[in-house]
Amino acid sequence: MNLLQELWGSSLGRKYVMAVTGACLFLFAVGHMVGNLQVFLGAEPLNAYAHLLQSSPKLLWCARLTLLVIVILHVGSAVALTLENRAARPVAYVQARYEGSSLASRTMLLSGLILGCFVVFHLLHYTVRMPAVNLTGKDFADFQHTLADGTVCPDVYRMMIVGFSHRLVALFYAVGVTLLCFHLGHGVGAMFQSLGLKNRVWGSVVDRAAWVAAGVLWLGYLSIPVAVQLGLGKEVLP
Repeated sequence: MNLLQELWGSSLGRKYVMAVTGACLFLFAVGHMVGNLQVFLGAEPLNAYAHLLQSSPKLLWCARLTLLVIVILHVGSAVALTLENRAARPVAYVQARYEGSSLASRTMLLSGLILGCFVVFHLLHYTVRMPAVNLTGKDFADFQHTLADGTVCPDVYRMMIVGFSHRLVALFYAVGVTLLCFHLGHGVGAMFQSLGLKNRVWGSVVDRAAWVAAGVLWLGYLSIPVAVQLGLGKEVLP
């Protein structure tokens, strides 16, 4: 706790907090995408994977709470640094000067806040399974699947197919994923900068690699709603 207080007490410390928590969130995004891509393997593999994650409620809630703390620290450090930068420059320039900065870097806080709204919608959609959110008129809590060993578990495969079959929901996810990857494209490079792992020699390579990684995530996440719209899993649709 003392270490966290010391880190939070300085601008450099808050940059470290934002960088480390950002790295954790990036790794989570990668793992989450890999898990979701199992939808292309069919109902049995995806539902077995989801059941495995949910088979230990204590471990699952521990992971969720840890992730929540990471998100709070990441957002809190980002907001604190933004307010600090504005306070250091109380009078805005007559004409904005954007030399050396990209659109992604200038909109990091805004894209992050919009992403927060997207994450809330995602949790209500597939974790809480609130019927009013999925716009399909179906209650996802009623979707059940029987695994090969006879275990009855939530039918996550059908949830994803039915959920993304609604065009407005699929479009919203496409926008959310695009914002996520736009945020990560700059954020990963900035993370290396904050941790002192970027220099003039290979800094440009890091920046390009960050955007490539963001592009791979964008394609991976976007492929699911697009595939459903093109007919993936139509046999489980009502």
